[in-house]
Amino acid sequence: MSDRVFPGLGDRARQRRLLEALLFASTEPLTEEALTARLGEDAELGLLLGELAEAYSDRGVNLVRLAGGWTFRTAPDLAPLLASERPVIRRLSRAAVETLAIVAYHQPVTRAEIEAIRGVALARGTLDRLLETGWVRPKGRRDAPGRPLNWVTTPAFLTHFGLDNLKELPAIDELRAAGLLEIGPAVLGDVPPPAEDADADQFAE
Repeated sequence: MSDRVFPGLGDRARQRRLLEALLFASTEPLTEEALTARLGEDAELGLLLGELAEAYSDRGVNLVRLAGGWTFRTAPDLAPLLASERPVIRRLSRAAVETLAIVAYHQPVTRAEIEAIRGVALARGTLDRLLETGWVRPKGRRDAPGRPLNWVTTPAFLTHFGLDNLKELPAIDELRAAGLLEIGPAVLGDVPPPAEDADADQFAE
């Protein structure tokens, strides 16, 4: 998107219309900085967002904050009615899911730290597959021997899981109690050298 500010937008109703159009046209959440660049510094963005959110509060789509930005999403009570069945071509293996969880809760984290937390060596291609999903990415290198890459989650990860920021992640104990995550101790220095991963870490068809 261009940062050009449209002329003649002093009227708040016109600013609200442009704000609505920008949010509908965008395929990803828009930050307040990006919206201000389009509406102008004189726009009362917080007030405009509040008015727009209120206007859509009882409609089929709601204005919500996700991944540090603003976007329209299907109203939560309608989501079950819009669910559709479709063939699942591929899904992440258990090892990949555990690796994603470790990155989410321990980021920035290196490959060696991921292996230490899981207690097994990371199968080849695990991080590559998570990269393909767009949910993790490398971010700089650790100031340590070998200068290993640090891994972090992406805004796409937050958007996919309906989170505004990482503070909204459920407690890791809650995931364990629900049987959704089984990983080793999180104290990196107190685990033995990783064994070979028994999980083939392949996508299931």
